[in-house]
Amino acid sequence: MSIRVLIVDDHHVVRKGLVFFFRTQQDLDIVGEASNGKEAVQLANSLKPDIILMDLVMPEMDGIEATKIIKQEHPEIKIMMLTSFSDQDHVILALEAGAAGFQLKDIQPDELVTVLKKMMNGENQLHPKATSHVVNNFSNKIVVDALTKRELDVLKEIAKGKSNKEIASSLFITEKTVKTHVSSILAKLGLADRTQAALYAVKHRLQ
Repeated sequence: MSIRVLIVDDHHVVRKGLVFFFRTQQDLDIVGEASNGKEAVQLANSLKPDIILMDLVMPEMDGIEATKIIKQEHPEIKIMMLTSFSDQDHVILALEAGAAGFQLKDIQPDELVTVLKKMMNGENQLHPKATSHVVNNFSNKIVVDALTKRELDVLKEIAKGKSNKEIASSLFITEKTVKTHVSSILAKLGLADRTQAALYAVKHRLQ
């Protein structure tokens, strides 16, 4: 049975290129095209495709907003982000919106077809760059969960290069309390000193 695909991209050449290639594949059926997120939402409602290939940055409504709306109304539709952007913010927002896959536009056409078929079998398909961002984001959450809110506050102040005295003043606590929090942070995160703690906070974008 053919996979019914809706292609969403504001670049006419990209859309037509995908349509042309997909029509050479026996297992894929192109049911529609959209040039922005607003059109994608409308066509998702009327066409109910199996998979939507969704661009990220588009006029009127971007791919992330469109994905959120479509997944709320049609949770059974699988959405694959196909984009030129691989930065962490875009990846995490797309996956949080409900995308089941994230691939870059430099992907080989044959590989893209394989990815779509795997998605239909329930496998999430992430580009290696996207996977690394997910792992980093996951480790950020672990850090946040491991530390108390006050310890997190102290860690952020350490990342700004502040001394214990300055941190105490900023957070309206005693210097002794700051020292206790710093010791606890180093122990929980397995770090040797406050310099490592500062680097850790910067690396995990906690500053």
